Amino acid sequence: MRRRHLPLLAAPFCLPAVQARAQAAWPTRPVRIVVTFPPGGSSDIAARVLAEHYSAAFNQRFVVDNRPGAGGTIAALHVSREAPDGYTLLLSNSAPITTSPPLYPQAGYDPLRSFTHVTYVGAAPVAVVVNSRFIPVTDMAGLIAWMRAQRTPPSYGSSGAGSVGHIVAEMFQRATGITLTHVPYRGSAALLPDLLNGQVPLAFDTLPQYVEHFGAGRLTGLAVSSPERNAMAPSLPTLIEAGQPTLVALNWVGISGPAGLPPAVVERLSAETLAGLQTPLVRSRLAEHAITPTPLGPAAFQAFVQKDVTEIGGMIRALGITAG
Repeated sequence: MRRRHLPLLAAPFCLPAVQARAQAAWPTRPVRIVVTFPPGGSSDIAARVLAEHYSAAFNQRFVVDNRPGAGGTIAALHVSREAPDGYTLLLSNSAPITTSPPLYPQAGYDPLRSFTHVTYVGAAPVAVVVNSRFIPVTDMAGLIAWMRAQRTPPSYGSSGAGSVGHIVAEMFQRATGITLTHVPYRGSAALLPDLLNGQVPLAFDTLPQYVEHFGAGRLTGLAVSSPERNAMAPSLPTLIEAGQPTLVALNWVGISGPAGLPPAVVERLSAETLAGLQTPLVRSRLAEHAITPTPLGPAAFQAFVQKDVTEIGGMIRALGITAG
């Protein structure tokens, strides 16, 4: 009788070893990277660059799944509810993690407790962009003067309520005392055509997709929101240089997963992300889209998110910024 029961008694003690082997073997099937914005923006571009690197490094398919809407909260909530097995990841960024939670208090997730933040990848600045056929200015001083001369609040576009562009525009209004009318879009790709045809003459949005239009004379970049000038558009001054020292904000991106992601998966994924960010190919492809790679591992990324949620989220609440 005892011999018959030995396999049953041994099974619980074998289970952790089986789980550990399964985690070490990850990934054994395709992995989804959920992106909070439509194709074409900096988050989507970063996700696709990383997915290509992971697919080669892990010999497994990593596919991008775009789920835009509600300042990134739709995608973030979806990921937070998925099994923490490493097969659903989030291309986390400042919108769903930092700026949207105070704007969408019923979003259904916590930016810290609902996720495992694996690796910080880097950040891109917001650019202030005008269509000069409708706003004939060449610098921020000219833009402010033009705004003050208008009888009604000028309209500006952003890639969505809760996007970092929206937040920079709100900060700009409070710093200058100027009132603007926000026109939120479902991502940068949707905003660009309306900016080109003058449907909205002004945008606060992440830099990458606008650079080619600066060179062609179709649009004019006035400034960027980073502490230093960006190598993708070195002629653009920072908002600090343009006389707005408080307007520093970046659209950061990282890799996160649902809360409780197995440590073995976190370790493998973080190590491969950090390794990829050291390669000239990945770094150059991100830099081509104004994303400056500044990798941080899990502990440092978690601390960064905590600080960003406290500072930026606190500022949004204090200023009374809404999703409208």
